[in-house]
Amino acid sequence: MPPPSIVDILRHIAREEPLSSTVRTFRGLTRERLGQLLDEAATRLDPAPKAEDRAAAASPSSADLAERPLPSETLGRVRVYSDGAARGNPGPAGAGAVVTDTEGQVLARLGRFLGTQTNNTAEYQGLLLGLRHAKSLGAREVDVYADSELLIRQLGGQYQVKSATLKPLFDEARKLLATFARVRLHHIPRAKNGEADAMSNRAIDERM
Repeated sequence: MPPPSIVDILRHIAREEPLSSTVRTFRGLTRERLGQLLDEAATRLDPAPKAEDRAAAASPSSADLAERPLPSETLGRVRVYSDGAARGNPGPAGAGAVVTDTEGQVLARLGRFLGTQTNNTAEYQGLLLGLRHAKSLGAREVDVYADSELLIRQLGGQYQVKSATLKPLFDEARKLLATFARVRLHHIPRAKNGEADAMSNRAIDERM
C-alpha cells in the first residue's frame, strides 16, 4: 500500500478527529468550520480528487455520520429536526439532524462527534449540520424543529445570547437562516425529536 498523501491525511483529520484543543485555542472557531477549512486546504492541494476520494468523503464515519438518500431535484421547502447531546455538560458531545420533505419523507440523517462540548453548543451544532445540508439540497424554505427552548427563542429574538461560546454559533445560524426565502421556528417536545436525538447520541457512541 502506498504511503498516504498530505491530501489523504488532511481529509482524514477533517472527518475523523475531534480537534477539541484547536477549537478551544482559537476563539470563535467551531468544529464544523475547522473541518471545512481542512477540507478546503486539501482541495487546494488536490483540485481534481480521485473518484475513490470523493466516495470516501461522502461515506459515513464515527465522526461524521450520514444517511443521505438525495432527491433527484431541488426542493422548495424542507423540515430540519436538530438536536445535540453532551454527556457531562461539558462532556463527550454529538450533533444530530434529520432533514425531511414536507410529507415527512427522510432526505438525510446526519450526525457529528464534537469532542468535549456543552449541551447548548451541541444543540447549535446540530442545527448548523441540518441547515447546511438543507442548503446543499437547494431548499428555498425551511421549517426548523428543535426541543431546545433556548435555541429556538434565541433565534427568534425572544432571548438574548449572553454566552461568548454560543455567540459565534448563533451568528452562523442566523446567517444561514437568512439565505432561505422563508423560515419557521418550532419548539417541540423531546419525545417528538427522537430521530435527531438518536443521531447525536449515535455519533458519541460510535466514537467512544
